[in-house]
Amino acid sequence: MISGISHITFIVKDLDKAVKFFKEIFEAEEIYSSEGKGFSISEERFFLINDLWIAVMEGKETEKSYNHIAFKIDESDYEKYLNRIEGLGLEIRTGRKRINGEGNSIYFYDYDNHLFELHTGTLETRLLSYRKG
Repeated sequence: MISGISHITFIVKDLDKAVKFFKEIFEAEEIYSSEGKGFSISEERFFLINDLWIAVMEGKETEKSYNHIAFKIDESDYEKYLNRIEGLGLEIRTGRKRINGEGNSIYFYDYDNHLFELHTGTLETRLLSYRKG
């Protein structure tokens, strides 16, 4: 039986930029740096975002796509996160058209073309909006 997500791994070409990205956007706590220990296939860093384990490993940059991970934020924090993203000069992607009550989203790429979404809604509010729509 699956009990949840263990961790999420991102391949990045510059670990230092990834550290800055995760700390400044998500207030992630860096909990591990491989520093040449060679336990994995490449240099890596681990972070916690709340209790979610994020791993970043050195590798080749990926191509842009709509594959993404969405983090839940409060509507009251929307502008705060938008300012952080703009402050790092990250590319913001125009979101899809939304229906009323679905929640708002900020889509943006990190330095390695991974797409992230910060979303103010929940599954329940989205399904309710779709039923009404």
